[in-house]
Amino acid sequence: MKLNYKRTVLVGFAFFLICAFWQVYDVTIAMTLTNKFGLSQTASGVVMALDNILALFMLPLFGGISDRHKGKSGRRTPFIRTGTILAVVFLMLLSLADNAQLSKIERYSKINDPATMEMIYDEQKDTVLQTPEGVSFKLADIYTREDFAKLTTDSKTTEINQFGREVEVNLYTRHVVPARQACAAAVTSAEPLALILFLGVLLALLVSMATFRTPAVALMPDVTLKPLRSKANAVINLMGNAGGIIVLGIGSVLAISKVKNAYMSYTGVYAVVGFIMLAALVIFLLKVKEPAWAGQMQSESIALGLDKEDDAPAAGQKKKLSKGEFHSLIFLLSSIVLWFFGYNAVTSKYTVYAQNVLDKDATTTLLLANVAAIIAYLPVGMVASKIGRKKTILAGIVMLFTAFFVGCFMTASSPSWLMTAMFILAGVAWATINVNSFPMVVEMCTGADVGKYTGYYYTASMAAQSLTPTISGMFMDNVAMTSLFPYASIFVGLAFFTMLMVKHGDAKPDSKKSLDAFDTDD
Repeated sequence: MKLNYKRTVLVGFAFFLICAFWQVYDVTIAMTLTNKFGLSQTASGVVMALDNILALFMLPLFGGISDRHKGKSGRRTPFIRTGTILAVVFLMLLSLADNAQLSKIERYSKINDPATMEMIYDEQKDTVLQTPEGVSFKLADIYTREDFAKLTTDSKTTEINQFGREVEVNLYTRHVVPARQACAAAVTSAEPLALILFLGVLLALLVSMATFRTPAVALMPDVTLKPLRSKANAVINLMGNAGGIIVLGIGSVLAISKVKNAYMSYTGVYAVVGFIMLAALVIFLLKVKEPAWAGQMQSESIALGLDKEDDAPAAGQKKKLSKGEFHSLIFLLSSIVLWFFGYNAVTSKYTVYAQNVLDKDATTTLLLANVAAIIAYLPVGMVASKIGRKKTILAGIVMLFTAFFVGCFMTASSPSWLMTAMFILAGVAWATINVNSFPMVVEMCTGADVGKYTGYYYTASMAAQSLTPTISGMFMDNVAMTSLFPYASIFVGLAFFTMLMVKHGDAKPDSKKSLDAFDTDD
């Protein structure tokens, strides 16, 4: 019993294009909302959570609809095809709304221009602003007009932090960036049409993505034998990270997250990402033979005794969980909620955090995390086949907690190698968790319910992702920007204890070469 890696890679092109989109979404949307529209961290968190709120309803819905869909191209392919094309169209329309706002705030967008700095000072000198650390201030109490105009992105000073250590502080991100954002907010308040257009197109874009995310993910268990799904999920996630890393590489080359490019147009970036998505879709449509592959998997599964004939999708047989399985499913979904609460808080807010607290390039750091995850995916899948999915996930939780806990103490003066090491560890940890959690969920269902149980998985993850950007944003606004990593550490730590309570959904370690080694009953 061996995994067909070529077939799995081809199926993974659907996840590749999905992750390429979400990477550019995570990197650009938060900065657009705060830098160009002047929204607070809380308000931007609400907007960033829109996709997750939609997903709570749409992902289970379309998972169930695709379970019941019958067509020549299969149960999942039609959703992937239509959803991708619509998403690319709306992504390009989103850049038009972004450019409309840029044209309105052009007078504030000249970084390091003394005349622009004087204009910002005149408009915001008496406004109560807030530093990234959560300290309120007025420009007039700190700078004269002439001194403020001399500040550049390289204007730094040193001060003693709460731990008695001398740290380097970027005065531009501390004082100029909040003033610039206040100017953008004033423009948005006076002329809100661009924001309304942006949010409308963004909503349509997110709906398009939601229609095919569950079908795309459900396709992997449709064509993969149960004992091989951790390894297959490793390949699928590897493909997803490959899509993300390509987009991060583009962002790193263009220095998207640099302060100097806070007001750049994203039209070119979105066009490149749209092309990547369409190219991946073409490969998927030309190479993936969903009905034939799904039928072959069902025949092999019945022949090997892994499933009964009644478990095939065509039979429409639904599985009723035992009491123990039901409890395990609840604890597993709770664990998914908790670790996504921690992880997504960091991924959705890190570009802003890196600019304002660490004075570092977020895209390079995130790129390293993705590279680490890509390297780890296949080994992690193999480890899970030896020691079991649950133990592998618990090890991943410990690693992720360690990475975020170290992040609590990082400042702009911390050595770059430490931040690099932290994100590499986080990337490996997330790969370890991600590869094995989804197979544990779908392990408990029949072939007729794969889309439904995939919906359960995404309902849990999206419930967390719909809330955590807003809640973490509230902490960053009202407590301090530096509350991000303590917040993430707490939730990841709690996931360890709920995961200990999961007793079902694991695959027995592959200690034998006989068929018994692949017995997935608990």
